[in-house]
Order: sequence, then structure tokens, then C-alpha cells
Amino acid sequence: MSVRPITVAALDGLPHGFLGREGGVSAGIHAGLNVGLGSDDDRAAILENRRRAVEAVAPAHALVTLHQVHSPDAVAVTAPFADEARPHADALVTDRPGLLLGILTADCVPVLFADAGAGVVGAAHAGWKGAITGVTDRTLDEMEKLGADRANMVAAIGPCIARVSYEVDEGFVRRFEADDPANERFFADGRKPGHAQFDIEAYVAHRLAAAGIGRVIALGEDTYAQPERFFSFRRATHLGEPGYGRQISLIGLPD
Repeated sequence: MSVRPITVAALDGLPHGFLGREGGVSAGIHAGLNVGLGSDDDRAAILENRRRAVEAVAPAHALVTLHQVHSPDAVAVTAPFADEARPHADALVTDRPGLLLGILTADCVPVLFADAGAGVVGAAHAGWKGAITGVTDRTLDEMEKLGADRANMVAAIGPCIARVSYEVDEGFVRRFEADDPANERFFADGRKPGHAQFDIEAYVAHRLAAAGIGRVIALGEDTYAQPERFFSFRRATHLGEPGYGRQISLIGLPD
């Protein structure tokens, strides 16, 4: 089975794609295209999967990823860096052709950004901690420093955990409502008393729209509910598995 990136028409002309678990060489609980350097998978398999991911999207580009820590921090990238020297951050931006920005997820929200006219792209990993503390806003700020205009940007939200699959407790809900009472709209009644279902995709889309992004696109792909297509931390946890794979979302500028 080959690697088949999910692409977005609004990003045509830019090398990009949201990848799942199809087309990789990992086995067992990591079966497929696991690209997570922090996973317990065989490192040779991880590196081959990362090579295949790049080959499927932009073969001549250099992959750049982060040591993701669920922060709001975004960094500008001007050149590749070694895997062991990855910055601790959760978003990256560039105006340099030949770099392929990569964000890893396994239920969290991957967002790809582009102002094609300005020649600036970005990618963000928005788990709930990063989302509420503003990782997408920081990404926009860094892109603007490179000459982008948020009114001209496209932001595409890739596969992530859907509301039907994302149960949270009342303390979680209160945290979001304390940040903004209007956030209650992103929660529905849970299946158990004292719980709710969180629509993190809609929350991130709202943050992007409120920040003035010209166009926001959400794929509506639930990572939890599609075990053949996507890795999921929460699904692995519910199954009692000792580890989980990560998928990658990629974007760059044409050479």
C-alpha cells in the first residue's frame, strides 16, 4: 500500500499533505507510517517512514520537525536541523523554498497555513493545551514577521479527534469556559454524568477565524474512529496498548 497524502484544493501549487498510517513499514501496534521519533517503534522503521512521507509530498525537500511539548510556541525556520537538535515548540514557519515543515499528531489538531502570494507557510500542532494558550495565534504572528498577511492566508485543519470521540470531565469544560464563556458552544452532553464531548476541531477553526484568517478549511476526519487510516493516542489508551504511532502533516514552498 502506498503513501496517499490528503491534499486541499485551496493549497494547490504548494507541496503539502496530511498523511495517515497507510504506506509505512512499521509493525505491531505501530503498524504503518509511524513517524514518531519519540515512540517505542524500531528507529530504522521510523526513519524509513519519514523518508517515504517526504517522497510522497516533496521528494527534493528537507524535512524539518520539532520536539513537540504542547506549548503555544512557534519558531521560524531558515535551514534544516538535526533530529537531536529539534527546538522544543509546537509550530514552525518559513519563507525558504526547499524546506518541508512537519507536524506530528495522534488525535491533536494539525493545521497547515499558507500565504502563497507572500511565499510564507506554516504548520502547527494544536492539542488542547496549545490551542487554548494560542499556538495558532503565535503561528500567525511569526508568519506576519516574514511578510505574510493573515487576510490572505489559508488555514487547513487536518485529521484529529472528533467531538463524538472526545469525552472530557467538568474540570476540563470549566477551564475553557473560564478563558471565554462563549466556549461552552464547543461542548455537548457526555455519555456519563459529569462529562462532556469536546469539539476541538471546531474550537481551533473558531480561533483561526477570530484571528482574521482569510479562509479556514476543516477536513472533518476523526482519527479515533478510523483505526485503519490513522493513529490515535486515545484509542490506544482505551485498548490498553503500551504505545502508539504518530502521523505527519507536511507543507513547504515550491523550489
